[in-house]
Amino acid sequence: MSAESVRSWLAEHAPDLPIIEVEDSTATVDLAAQALGVEPGRIAKTLAIRVGEEAFLLVARGDARLDNGKTKAAFGGRPRMLGPEETLELTGHPVGGVCPFGLARPLKVYLDLSLKAFDTVYPAGGSLNTSVRTTPSRLAELVGAGWVDVCRLPEQA
Repeated sequence: MSAESVRSWLAEHAPDLPIIEVEDSTATVDLAAQALGVEPGRIAKTLAIRVGEEAFLLVARGDARLDNGKTKAAFGGRPRMLGPEETLELTGHPVGGVCPFGLARPLKVYLDLSLKAFDTVYPAGGSLNTSVRTTPSRLAELVGAGWVDVCRLPEQA
């Protein structure tokens, strides 16, 4: 169901971007990187977050970690990850397949600057074995995302 909403959304907004469907799971950054044959940083993980009363999506490179201090400064409050049920309800996508395409409800989308290190990235495609290949700038353009600096890279840990 969820991959179908992404497929439909892409057909309307970006028909040149096919969904990549693999046999292996892409539900985690490491599994997705292995299944797609890319480094983990190129996986564009989508986090469903709540700060205060506002829920939104944050897309960051796969090996980046959310920095609570930066997030609090950028969004005015402490970030909280949404649980699996609320994530599914708001996005229409299961945890492990969450992406900013074909959402069940309109949500603000932010992209972390960490994605700009790569020419191509791979966000999920709405299910546990689908992805999409795109550039960070195209991703931002497609989902109307704003750029933020709220993550730290592995070498900054």
